[in-house]
Amino acid sequence: MSLRYLLDTNTLSEPLRKIPSLTVLKKIQSHQTEIATAALVLYEMIRGAHCLPEQAEKQVRILQYVDKFIRVNFPILPYTETTASWHGIEVARLIMLGKTPSPIDSQIAAIAKTNDLILVTRNVKDFDCFTDLHIENWFEE
Repeated sequence: MSLRYLLDTNTLSEPLRKIPSLTVLKKIQSHQTEIATAALVLYEMIRGAHCLPEQAEKQVRILQYVDKFIRVNFPILPYTETTASWHGIEVARLIMLGKTPSPIDSQIAAIAKTNDLILVTRNVKDFDCFTDLHIENWFEE
């Protein structure tokens, strides 16, 4: 199967929640061979883990999840020259409209767009200003 979805941090980290959304868990499982994530999502998860107290249970759990689940099961897509070109043009367009998207969110959007993937996120509002970006919210389905 070919890649179809790029999971944002809030979707990819859902299995770590005390009470995760069963809908999201089922979607991740049923689309596992069609899912990728962005290197920036890994950055957000690793940064978040390392902001916790050293060796705290939650920190260990997040880092193990990244190493033993995410890196094993999903392609991790980089920020490339093509991505940078689309990103630069799109952010300039948004700035001219008076909008200032988050740098990380806009990079994740660029990776999804330039790889022709559907961005799966709970934070649809953070991404709906990007041109022709396909977005799904698995938390609402």
